[in-house]
Amino acid sequence: MDSSSRSLPFYDFLDRMRHPAAVDLVRSIKSFIVSFSFHAVNSENDGKRLQDFLSTMETSIRDHPLWSGASEEEIDCAIEGLEKYVMTKLYARTFASSQEDAKIDQEILEKIHLLQKFVRPEHLDIPEALHDEASWLLAEKELQKLNAFKVPREKLLCIFSCCRVINNLLLNVSMSENHEPSGADDFLPVLIYVTIKANPPQLHSNLKFIQLFRRQSKLISEVAYYFTNLMSAKSFIVDLDGKSLSIDEAEFQEKMLAARLEFQMNMLPERLGKGQTQIDLCSTRVMARPTVHSYFSRKLSEEINTLDEGDYPFMETVPGDLTVSDVERLLNLYKEVVKKYTRLCGSVRSLSVLNVPSVLPLLRDVKHQPPDQPERPQQQHQQRPDSTDA
Repeated sequence: MDSSSRSLPFYDFLDRMRHPAAVDLVRSIKSFIVSFSFHAVNSENDGKRLQDFLSTMETSIRDHPLWSGASEEEIDCAIEGLEKYVMTKLYARTFASSQEDAKIDQEILEKIHLLQKFVRPEHLDIPEALHDEASWLLAEKELQKLNAFKVPREKLLCIFSCCRVINNLLLNVSMSENHEPSGADDFLPVLIYVTIKANPPQLHSNLKFIQLFRRQSKLISEVAYYFTNLMSAKSFIVDLDGKSLSIDEAEFQEKMLAARLEFQMNMLPERLGKGQTQIDLCSTRVMARPTVHSYFSRKLSEEINTLDEGDYPFMETVPGDLTVSDVERLLNLYKEVVKKYTRLCGSVRSLSVLNVPSVLPLLRDVKHQPPDQPERPQQQHQQRPDSTDA
């Protein structure tokens, strides 16, 4: 559906609202919009409030002289126009309205960014016959349009268009010769892969926005099926680990670690250029905000923390001080240390096999910078456009 056909119900609604006879409806709509500011922000309560309002207004419109003798389609178009008008006015209040939503959005965005580095169709068991880069790219572009719209219906149409592209691909493959028919089980893996490739911003907030603020009577049939599948794709990605894919668990962890390190190293010059990093010249350590953990593997940092938190009561004990009752405890402590050491070695080995550019030249330049030239890191960064244009 093109943008002009999407707007027809809205413009018809506005035209009727300009009629003098619509003054009572206009008053109700404005009162509802204003009333939102009187309530504490709560997306679930806001969603219920909107659904109740649309239901009440549908009854009012059906009984209104301006829609006397109107068909069901005309009534439906009026409610669609009303939903668009109200949600456009309330978008800033209702979309991504909590810090928790913003946090989840960022976590999903970053995880998908890492998965993009190595996840392939075969990892999701997508049949070779469905490997169609042109169709996938078209579906990705539709999904990436989500943030371009402020209305639940139009966001939902982006999802619908994306899924129709995938569904058409499956139908075309099923109709072709020498191929096994593509079933519903093939749809979700392709949608998951397309979602990873597209990495639409604020995916969680967009889905929640549609779920809460789209008319419930419209979340049915084919649209509901596609929407539910994208919800499932998001949940799959959030929980995704090595066991979710056709890939060895150790290989998955190694590739995720490599992707995370590459991401952090690419961010390092930018953070240095913005003055967000301080250099401790005595220890030559990078004390970056939030910490050095931001630049290196979180996994390795966690292993180091477990060593720091250990309790080793026999460190100062001499052999003559040991008793028989100490043997069991000493053995358990030994096993604990060996396990921590083994995990730490595994993390270090994972780091050693990665082809990660060294930060030492960059740190050396910053360390040797004269104290009276505080802007040099930013200037140096500007002379290296290849590190920021990617």
